[in-house]
Amino acid sequence: MQIDVTEPGRMVALTGRLDIVSVADVRLALHAVVDDGAGDMILDLSGVEAIDSSGIGVLVGAHRRAGRAGRRLVVAASPAPVLRMLRLTRLDRVLTMSPVAPAAPQPITPYAAAG
Repeated sequence: MQIDVTEPGRMVALTGRLDIVSVADVRLALHAVVDDGAGDMILDLSGVEAIDSSGIGVLVGAHRRAGRAGRRLVVAASPAPVLRMLRLTRLDRVLTMSPVAPAAPQPITPYAAAG
């Protein structure tokens, strides 16, 4: 599992399998992002190949923690297998879902004076 915090305190992108092997690392990363930011927290799942019940548990835990912090967890760009699991568990009705992930901010390039 690859965990990329593309905007500290705001956006996390996951790549790989969200399962029993990876949930401990994902849980720690999501808790840190929830605790370090404000406003909506975007969780980009476009790179997640599969999710199991432990992965579902991490999403529920992050949703609850975000709510206690006055934030909202937005699950974005879920691929078909993940979306199917969220629908089967009816979490698509509890979690805030977005069909696409917002674009990551572009790096700021230094101004080069013409000359």
